Amino acid sequence: MARTTTRRPVVKINLSGPTTDSRRRPDELAAEEPLEIRVRKQPLAVTMRTPGHDIDLAMGFLLTEGIIGSADDVVTAQLCAGTDTPNTYNVVDIVLGAEVPPPVTDPSRNFYTTSSCGVCGKASIDAVRTRSQFEVAADPLTVPARTLASLPPLLRAAQRTFDRTGGLHAAGLFTATGELVVLREDVGRHNAVDKVIGWAVREGRLPLSGHLLLVSGRASFELTQKAWMAGIPLLAAVSAPSTLAAELADEAGMTLVGFLRGETMNVYTAAQRVIV
Repeated sequence: MARTTTRRPVVKINLSGPTTDSRRRPDELAAEEPLEIRVRKQPLAVTMRTPGHDIDLAMGFLLTEGIIGSADDVVTAQLCAGTDTPNTYNVVDIVLGAEVPPPVTDPSRNFYTTSSCGVCGKASIDAVRTRSQFEVAADPLTVPARTLASLPPLLRAAQRTFDRTGGLHAAGLFTATGELVVLREDVGRHNAVDKVIGWAVREGRLPLSGHLLLVSGRASFELTQKAWMAGIPLLAAVSAPSTLAAELADEAGMTLVGFLRGETMNVYTAAQRVIV
C-alpha cells in the first residue's frame, strides 16, 4: 500500500505556558514524492504528489489535458517500480489505443508540475487552455444555498490523512442533494482534483453532469478548467477564486462559488444554479 505519511522526530516548542516548554517528539508528515506519467513508454509529465490513487491521478491528468476523452482510449495503465532502491513505484505507464493521437510535443508546454501549481512553467494561458468536449452551460443542476453551506464540514470530516498531518488538500465530488460520492487528498490541490476525475473516468461516469466539485483551497484557473473538462457544472471553494478562474467559468457557463465558509458564500458566475 502506498505510504501517504511518514514520521519524523521534531522539537516541539510551546510558549503558551508560564515557562517555555521544549521537548522532542515524533510528528507525522504528509508524503510528497514525484510521479512520472509515461505514454507509450515516453515520459510525458512529472508531478509532485502524495502517493495513492496514482492510476486515477494519471487518468485524470490525461483527461483534463485533452489527451484522452474516456477510459476507452486507454488500453492499459499500470504502476511501475522504476529504478529506485527500494522500489518506490513512482512511474505510471499508459498505453493508448492505436486510434488515439499521440500527445502533442510542444516546447512551450512544460509538464513538470509542483504540488502547489499545476500549470507552472507553461509559457502562456493560451498554451494551457484546453476546450472541453462537454457543454455545461445547459446543465439543469440547482443546489440550495443551505446544502452548499453544509458541504465543507462533510469534506473536512472525510479527510482522514489531514487529521494526522494537517498538510493535505482535498477535492470532493457531491450530488445536488449533498451526498459525498468520492473524496481524494493530496499535497497538490490539482492532483486531488485529477484523482477525483480519474476515478470518474475509470468508472465510466463522464460527463459529471448534475454534480458539484468542492475543493479545500482556492479556485484557480487550472481547477476550473479541470472541472470543465470533466463536465462538472458547479465548482465551489472554501477560499477565493482568481480572475482567470471567474473568466473561464463564465465562458463555460459553469457556476463558480468562492469563500464557502459557515453561512456565507460568494457566487461569481451562473448564479441561477444556487437557490436561496
